[in-house]
Amino acid sequence: MTAVTDEDQGKGDGTGKPDGRADGRWDDGLIARRAAAAEAREAEETAPPTPAEDDAEPQVEAYAPADGPLPTRLDALRELVGLSRARLDRETLAEAGRVLDEAAARQRLSSRHTVIAVAGATGSGKSTLFNALAGAPISDTGLRRPTTSQPIACSWTDGAAGLLDRLAVPGRLRRRPHPGPAAFDEALQGLVLVDLPDHDSAATEHRDQVDRVLALVDAVIWVVDPEKYADAALHERYLRPLAGHAEVTFVVLNQTDRLPGEAADLVLDDLRRLLDEDGIALGEHGEPGATVMSLSALTGDGVPELREMIGRFVSDRTAATRRLSADVDAAAARLRKVYVADGRPGLGERAREEFTDRLAEAVGAAAAGQAAEREWRRKASRACGTPWLRLWRWYENRGLPGSLDRMGQALTPPEEELTARQRVEQAVRIVADDAADGLPGPWAQAVREAAFTGAQGLPEALDELAAKAGTPGASKRGGGTETGRSTVPQLGGRPPKPPRPKWWPAAVLAQASMTLLQIFGGLWLVGQIIGVLEPGLVTPALIMLAGVVGGPLVEWACAAAIRGPARRYGQDAERRLREAAAGCGRARVLDPVAAELVRYREVRERYVTVTEFSTTGR
Repeated sequence: MTAVTDEDQGKGDGTGKPDGRADGRWDDGLIARRAAAAEAREAEETAPPTPAEDDAEPQVEAYAPADGPLPTRLDALRELVGLSRARLDRETLAEAGRVLDEAAARQRLSSRHTVIAVAGATGSGKSTLFNALAGAPISDTGLRRPTTSQPIACSWTDGAAGLLDRLAVPGRLRRRPHPGPAAFDEALQGLVLVDLPDHDSAATEHRDQVDRVLALVDAVIWVVDPEKYADAALHERYLRPLAGHAEVTFVVLNQTDRLPGEAADLVLDDLRRLLDEDGIALGEHGEPGATVMSLSALTGDGVPELREMIGRFVSDRTAATRRLSADVDAAAARLRKVYVADGRPGLGERAREEFTDRLAEAVGAAAAGQAAEREWRRKASRACGTPWLRLWRWYENRGLPGSLDRMGQALTPPEEELTARQRVEQAVRIVADDAADGLPGPWAQAVREAAFTGAQGLPEALDELAAKAGTPGASKRGGGTETGRSTVPQLGGRPPKPPRPKWWPAAVLAQASMTLLQIFGGLWLVGQIIGVLEPGLVTPALIMLAGVVGGPLVEWACAAAIRGPARRYGQDAERRLREAAAGCGRARVLDPVAAELVRYREVRERYVTVTEFSTTGR
């Protein structure tokens, strides 16, 4: 298809007058058109100047907060960014910060005005459409490319100076519509129309200006032509990324006068198909979405309809709110991967109990309970046992390395000394993985860092607990008793001495009586043997036998009676050490991990608030 410029289209329209002009002026080519342009500039210079925006007295109306969810969403996004600064890098939060800054800047400016940019590719006729909407040749059109090098603004009412300053439109490029139907159209009061440079311009600074202004305006009219409407640069760089801004987007197929017959409808249908593939919702059948239409800016066909649509859009005065809502949606969509978890992350009771079990195993709580039980039984045996058995045990324990007592008091085996720290580290690693399971990457990393940071010094602290509990060999496993001032939960020193049962004194007295009977019966027999006492073996023998048999019986009875209390004492010692280890692990590991999870839940709630009232379905 042969490219035709806006000016080439106007050479004749079959009306009998060149270029279809009502005044019948002669126009035979480029020289004549340049002469006409010179005449127009001369007339403009001699005519009374149209007041520019800077010359008009400012009539700024402060931005009225919109009734709806936008203020709440912006507040939630602001809190979300604040809570996340310590966990997410600056680049991740950059877009959300930009949206907040731009929203604050827009809300400080006039709410009576709606800023609409006219954007398009080279030769699409956007400047011609801009002039047609303004009702005057404000923006230059011609064969030279690029024709528009800087944004040009046309404001229908006063008070838009702040908005144009925000867009960095210089004062010399701010215009007002010439007196006429377009200037006095009541529906267009409050419109600020901005003609942008070509988005596909060879000049890099032109493309940069387009990107900058498009991020600031309330709405945009994309002007496409039959040749470039499917241009990949337009769809991939602009339309597809801005699919969430469909409600503030107009897509206009220009130059339909160049298409014969039903070709315009076919091209328009194909354009709609491409927009649908880009994810842009189309405003059809009363549904919200982008406005798509065809027109010819050169002949004026369809321009009144576009002006009417823009008038309704401006009169609604919700364009700025819709644009800001779409910006919030886009920022939230980018942040979704760092706030939305795959499952329901957290630290359940089962994970806490397993962590406590592993710490109890590492600190030797079960061994401490067994040692305490044996210790109480040993003391009961010493108190209630026969003197001869105690004497034998003393002799056995006098220095023999293989004695039972020394085996009970032996130090922890070397392999257990080496693996105690590893068991603690494994317990911390497992509980950190359980807590971080399903969390987004940054928050999972924060949970693991909190767990590992808190676990520094945990083995030594557990050894200190074991030493305070009196676990054999605890002071040798990690050197925890040499760490200085204790920073772990206190056990109140060594476990209290086993309480003596009420029957214990009676048992001791009975054992002493049995011993006395043995001594008395033995002395009686000796006296008879040496002739000091009268002979009679039966009575002293029975007395001595009663002492000999009664002593072990008393000891056995005491051992049976003390079995239950000794077991309870050992269980109490195990429980105390287990609770102390659990408290130490909770203070150093579980509480920091829980704090990170609480922080994540807080930011997740803010993120839900940001996305709850999404206007784009994102």
